Amino acid sequence: MFLPSSICDLDLKVSLMDEVKTIFEPKSVALIGSSRIREKVGMASPQLFGNVTYNMKRFYKKKAYVVDVEGYAGYKSLKRLPETPDLAVVMLPPDQSIIQAERCAEKGIKTLVMITGGYKDNQRASLLRLKETYGVRFLGPNTIMGVVNTANGLNTTFEIDLMPEKGSISVISQSGGVGACLLDWACFYNIGISKFAFVGDKIDINDVDLLSYFGKDRQTKVICLYMEGVKNGRKFIQEARKIVKKKPILVLKGGVTQESAHRAKSHTASIAGSDQVFNAAFKKAGIIRVENVEELMDMSIALSKQPPMLGDNVAIVSNVGGPAILAADAVERFGLKLANLSEKTKKEIESLYPGVDATNPIDMIADAKAERYRKVLDMVLADKNVDGVILINMLKSTFFEPKDAKSFPKIVSKYPRKPVVDVPAGGEDFAKVYEVLGRSRIPLYNLPEKAAKALKVLRAYGMIKQKI
Repeated sequence: MFLPSSICDLDLKVSLMDEVKTIFEPKSVALIGSSRIREKVGMASPQLFGNVTYNMKRFYKKKAYVVDVEGYAGYKSLKRLPETPDLAVVMLPPDQSIIQAERCAEKGIKTLVMITGGYKDNQRASLLRLKETYGVRFLGPNTIMGVVNTANGLNTTFEIDLMPEKGSISVISQSGGVGACLLDWACFYNIGISKFAFVGDKIDINDVDLLSYFGKDRQTKVICLYMEGVKNGRKFIQEARKIVKKKPILVLKGGVTQESAHRAKSHTASIAGSDQVFNAAFKKAGIIRVENVEELMDMSIALSKQPPMLGDNVAIVSNVGGPAILAADAVERFGLKLANLSEKTKKEIESLYPGVDATNPIDMIADAKAERYRKVLDMVLADKNVDGVILINMLKSTFFEPKDAKSFPKIVSKYPRKPVVDVPAGGEDFAKVYEVLGRSRIPLYNLPEKAAKALKVLRAYGMIKQKI
């Protein structure tokens, strides 16, 4: 029976997405490496094999089969496995990896994560021939740390006991080093991660495939990318434009200068291209660009916890004057506006707390505790002239205590269309308040400027949704 090409294309796309899905949601996994082979220069080693095996056994909630090609640990070969796994993680030098990849394909394994690097062009071509012959899909090679899925415990990283908390941020990183930095940041600050993909050389599964999967993934609310280049810019833009209607996409682009772009090409076989071209592409796709690793994490937290900001008007509620002024400067510098509070709101605040000047930014004075914060924040959020709020609550030089912050989430939840970000400025003060609010729906920042940038990004995504 003849089928229209559109139906055939749809079936093919569904099939490809099913195969990408097995990277993160396999029913069982084969871990293929060696307890003896060690590259003179390269990642393949007993340490890599042992550490990945340890993490998988500790965190993965389903079946992981250990295949040691030297026969010293686990199964001696794929043939001896009691079932055909959905996914294989290959941790050998290129020549041996290709041999094992062919055996995986022959056995019917759907997807392979190729951890190690150092592949030459002819070796990459060998992997692609396996794809053409058997339909097997590849992530990598040179993924370095592979994939993480906090929902099922899938963890092919080789840093012992490294596992982020469950959350709604998913990350695609073309660099093992940058990805490791992001993963470390997430673990240190208990940032909730859904999934993590180190894509490496991207000879097969690429940014577009992963974007499409994350776009449909219910656990993912925000998508972060570190990229050095893209091989099919048109498809990338088309896919991103579909996704940003429902989920924000943040990107950190490496290879901006001519020299770094040249290095990126040799680093992960990427096509870097002109930075101006990428800027235009990101804008067309509705992707929000950030400048560094810290900003990527900071902004993803804001987007995962708070709604888009639907207007430009920001109110600042503080217990200290100087940081409130710095926040006001940053709000203006980032293209937002200081909200003009209604006369009703001003009179209510000033009548309730004589001595407080309710002109935005509002300095509630250093003796402000939970009750004053709670009531002023409620009145400010209820004001129709306010689209978002920066809270500042320093501990040193004030009477504010970390426990006073416990009242914030309840008030914020009353206004689900108005984002609120919090600034316990400094180091120790930030850490103490973070213990109270770190797992709440309120993003925390240690500087007023970071909080203002977070509202800028929330406003940017609000405008993207309105436009697209």
